[in-house]
Amino acid sequence: MNILCGYNVNIDSVYRISGIEISKLLETFEEVEILNKIENPPGKIFSESDFVAGLAYCMKNGYGAEWLVFEQSVFEFLKTRYFEKSIVRMGGNAGIMANALSQLGASRVIPNVAVPSKTQLSLFSKKAIYFPEAPMQITENERKEPEENKGAFSSSQEPIHFVFDFSEGETFSLYGTEVRVPRENRFIATCDHLNLRLFVNPAFEQYALQHACELDGVLISGFHLLLENYRNGLTYETILDDTFSQLKNLKTKNNKLRIHLEFGHFSSKKIANSVFLKFEKLSDSFGMNEDELSMLYSLHGVPEEGLLHMEADAISNAAFRLASRHGLKKLMIHTREFVLAVFKNDFNSTPDSEFEMGESENPILQRAVGEKLEALRFGVKCAGAYAASGRLEGREFVEKEAAKLQESPFGKKRIEAFVKAFDGKTFGQGAYILRENYIICMLPTMLSRSPITTVGLGDTLTAGTFLRGLELDVQA
Repeated sequence: MNILCGYNVNIDSVYRISGIEISKLLETFEEVEILNKIENPPGKIFSESDFVAGLAYCMKNGYGAEWLVFEQSVFEFLKTRYFEKSIVRMGGNAGIMANALSQLGASRVIPNVAVPSKTQLSLFSKKAIYFPEAPMQITENERKEPEENKGAFSSSQEPIHFVFDFSEGETFSLYGTEVRVPRENRFIATCDHLNLRLFVNPAFEQYALQHACELDGVLISGFHLLLENYRNGLTYETILDDTFSQLKNLKTKNNKLRIHLEFGHFSSKKIANSVFLKFEKLSDSFGMNEDELSMLYSLHGVPEEGLLHMEADAISNAAFRLASRHGLKKLMIHTREFVLAVFKNDFNSTPDSEFEMGESENPILQRAVGEKLEALRFGVKCAGAYAASGRLEGREFVEKEAAKLQESPFGKKRIEAFVKAFDGKTFGQGAYILRENYIICMLPTMLSRSPITTVGLGDTLTAGTFLRGLELDVQA
């Protein structure tokens, strides 16, 4: 399988900060300024004091947050102070999914790399990743926003997300007041001006157009990074229009091409809704977690409380309404405990009344459900194996690691509730129902008692499910 992965690829610089360190850092800034910013968090980083206040604010309250950095001087401060001491790893949905696909057996994976630096390229899998020719040199005008701004980022600056993990129980001095961190979490200072506007490397775009007929799938993500307005007057609507045109062009060249759009944590419900509505007809499938599903409330009408509590009936209803009202072919909701997917019934030969026939009497339905659950099951195994080991080393490795894991007890209970609420049918480890012209499938996730990582699990699950789905479609 040949698969494109766009658009957000970056470097994650992960550093665990201690109470002693934050105490010393706070001492170098004015007390009144920092305390004021902790009381009224700016939400963005234009100065070193914004960064320090954001970090202290999160540690004080046990919050997780991601603030964008808008000044080159702050980037230099963070890189000089923390980069060499941090764990450097692949970041960005597209980067993580590209590596997963490469390790899981895709024949060629082509990622969009905004800044193909030595560090960035070294983080990619060596199996099936392909960079079109030598990544093209990008001109100053292509990389930078047209308007010159004081402190504007350099065109060659690597997109780095500085991730500051902190532990529950750490104590620090907030100008004489002892503060104890109430829970483990992280604060992310994101220096990523190219991915914020879904920059497309010309080499990636040229390859996609020239080889469209050789492609099997496109995995796209990174839309959650978009801003409503940019310094040079650019808007997210313009970016969406450009991206839509590029993908539509690929579809025109290859009508068998499968496009999957993966959501992320949007800071704006307005943008989240716009992205969904823009691509609802073009994308063959969408993926998101329960938080992201709740952001689309205006489109499905299911209150967020049930969704965030991962109630089976709430998530099923919201996903079904979203899919049926907008004519989606596939919608996948992945949570920590289970995965639920809504598929359009393409064969139109199994009305609800055929539930009475018994499974063996309806082979078309059974084959369809079996294939859907097989693809989901593979994705679940991949995510479980990755969580438990921190790596993916081929399918035999995935099967071996997954065999050590247990299915989520919470997820299994939610599936029981799903079957009871909708008079569903069990199928292997999962279950399904027919609802109008859609099949809704549900499967528990696989959990590790001592996970090595919790980052990128949704992306890994999506990549595995997408790849196996493509394979099964070709075999059909």
